[in-house]
Amino acid sequence: MSTPRTRADWQAMADGLSLRTQAFIDGRYVDAADGRSFDCVSPIDGRVLGQVARCGHADIDRAVRAARRSFEGGAWSQERPAKRKKVLQKLVALIERHADELALLESLDMGKPIDDAVNVDLAATIRCFAWTAEALDKVYGEVAPTGNDELGLVTREPLGVVGAIVPWNFPLLMAAWKIAPALATGNSVVLKPSEKSPLSVLRLAELVAEAGIPDGVFNVVPGYGQEAGEPLALHMDVDGLVFTGSTAVGKRLLQCAGLSNMKRAYMECGGKSPNVVFADAPDLDKAAAAAASGIFYNQGEVCTAASRLLVERSIKDAFVARVIEAGRKMQPRHPLEPGAPMGAMVDEGQTRRVLDYIAKGQAEGARLALGGQRATTVEGGCYVEPTVFDEVRPEHTISREEIFGPVLSVIPFDDEAQALRIANDTEYGLAAGVWTSNLSRAHRVARGLRAGSVWVNYWDGGDMTAPFGGYKQSGNGRDKSLHAFDKYTEMKATWINLGD
Repeated sequence: MSTPRTRADWQAMADGLSLRTQAFIDGRYVDAADGRSFDCVSPIDGRVLGQVARCGHADIDRAVRAARRSFEGGAWSQERPAKRKKVLQKLVALIERHADELALLESLDMGKPIDDAVNVDLAATIRCFAWTAEALDKVYGEVAPTGNDELGLVTREPLGVVGAIVPWNFPLLMAAWKIAPALATGNSVVLKPSEKSPLSVLRLAELVAEAGIPDGVFNVVPGYGQEAGEPLALHMDVDGLVFTGSTAVGKRLLQCAGLSNMKRAYMECGGKSPNVVFADAPDLDKAAAAAASGIFYNQGEVCTAASRLLVERSIKDAFVARVIEAGRKMQPRHPLEPGAPMGAMVDEGQTRRVLDYIAKGQAEGARLALGGQRATTVEGGCYVEPTVFDEVRPEHTISREEIFGPVLSVIPFDDEAQALRIANDTEYGLAAGVWTSNLSRAHRVARGLRAGSVWVNYWDGGDMTAPFGGYKQSGNGRDKSLHAFDKYTEMKATWINLGD
């Protein structure tokens, strides 16, 4: 990647962008069947970037029919794994070549800092596709233990047509976690991006075609949830449904899967992740910096955001002071400014939602220790200050509900047992952290935390080799790692009689 170094460089590139705003169905860009579109607004300054196709029932049906036709035709679904691998590796090279453009689209569309878009989102997207391509021809079947007169084979076959609905906070990366294993295992895909951030995925579709993936195998249908997402979830010819987003929407999609054809449905949903800091943490400065970045990174618009900070009471005041000091340095700046620690909220609606939660936290008696206001970073933009509430009680709304913004709730505890009770007192179970120098405590607490990912003396660890997903109402199934292939394949047992 050749990365521009100044805000002026990025702005010049933005001024020269040619946006893809149509749906991508059966290998070409098309308008919505009824001609409708919606404004794609940048939260950086409120500017309309373009009018994006507003897909509905007819477009979903057209995309699913194209996906089914391509799957049954076998040009991709029956292709040798080695050939699919080569095509996906070509796609990796194309994404690398266009990484700056894709990162810029992410930043303009949903407000994240350009440095994060380049160094985190695009870098991780590239790793996801590269790792999955390399892994796809290393997934073996099994031979069952039988007598000499029988042969039992266990094989995996692609599901067929996969509907994928992805969120706005990491538009390309969350799409990659779905697209890469779905395509690698031979499925055809209909992807619905969030209406809040469709631009990078629409551009990706062009690169997918250029890499050599046949027409109809990959389709993108932008639009609103009830108009495009729900018809996709209810479609009788969709074999699998994968989703990342809120728990409320995930529950509705599970209902749709059951009401239609009992399609395989895997949801990765919300979180209210506890970050548990004991007095014997090995490096309290490092822990405080991680606590701040864990909630303020990406403006707090992260499903694994460290939104509940549980601190042992004996060090609480001093530790919170360090977190506040780190938070003061993370004020939002223009997202195209290199080094910006925070950018814009995704839109005005999310900005109001976060400010409403801040008001509720104050009304319920939590102590506002930092921030709490709308920031006037760029005129017309959507910015919220990094916010810290101290002396939060577990029953407070800000402690229980996912805010999806830069709002930290600090909760004191007295001992290990109380810390675990508070940490697990949530409907969610996506991620958790524990900071301690005591090896036995680290293992005990990690085992006791009801979460899909637990990080010890660290926040947000793991790579493509580790599965990602949640307990409880944070969802089911796993993204990343070889376990992700399970979601996109059917297991078949073939029993052969070898006797006369």
